[in-house]
Amino acid sequence: QLQLVESGGGLVQAGGSLRLSCAASGRTFSSYGMGWFRQAPGKEREFVAAISWRGGDTLYADSVKGRFTISRDNAKNTVYLQMNSLKPEDTAVYYCAAAPRYYGGNRDAYDYWGQGTQVTVSS
Repeated sequence: QLQLVESGGGLVQAGGSLRLSCAASGRTFSSYGMGWFRQAPGKEREFVAAISWRGGDTLYADSVKGRFTISRDNAKNTVYLQMNSLKPEDTAVYYCAAAPRYYGGNRDAYDYWGQGTQVTVSS
């Protein structure tokens, strides 16, 4: 079982950067693909980025490709989301999630979720 705790959210101006972190507790972190999702008010939770369990493969939503970078440090049981060139439409609660031997955009494949961290981008 994994427990996930996100941090690093906040208020930033358009064009700025933030780095989100997701710390996992549990012995088998390196067996899980990790994903970042986000949910804006009144909208469904949507896929942002995912990384394979060893970190060699990544996937991104078209809306963040070229601006966001997902990475992980299995020695620290942590996954990161570096967000650059932020836009007001990136405003949302960001969640990290863990899926056993899967990484991708299918929310139903993820077994564990963090509590979320708010990202607000002002124009």
